[in-house]
Amino acid sequence: EAQLVESGGGLVQPGGSLRLRCVASGFSIENYGMIWFRQTPRGEREAFATIEADGTPYYQDSRKGRFTISKDNSENTLYLQMNSLKLEDTAMYTCAAGTVRWYNIPWYRLPEYVTFWGQGTQVTVSS
Repeated sequence: EAQLVESGGGLVQPGGSLRLRCVASGFSIENYGMIWFRQTPRGEREAFATIEADGTPYYQDSRKGRFTISKDNSENTLYLQMNSLKLEDTAMYTCAAGTVRWYNIPWYRLPEYVTFWGQGTQVTVSS
């Protein structure tokens, strides 16, 4: 059974850093594109970082430069390094996997092409 399990979330002060992990089992991320989504307290879910099967990363918005998506195929693990965290980064962060090339798809349509979803890990930025 395919599964994605996130970890690494928690409470952090503004300006701090966190590193999220998404461990895959039941399939190899080497053959999948991966995505990080965030769902805000208002319930809005958005994709903001993707990484293709070949390792090419893409970022949707201003988080580029503060957030870095990466993966380790040998560990079957996806990562999200989050630096200079802001209050507005507070959200549930969820990883996902799919077999398409993400760069061809508008960001708002990415959920339609997801094959596997994780359960999410909560990140709270607060002083």
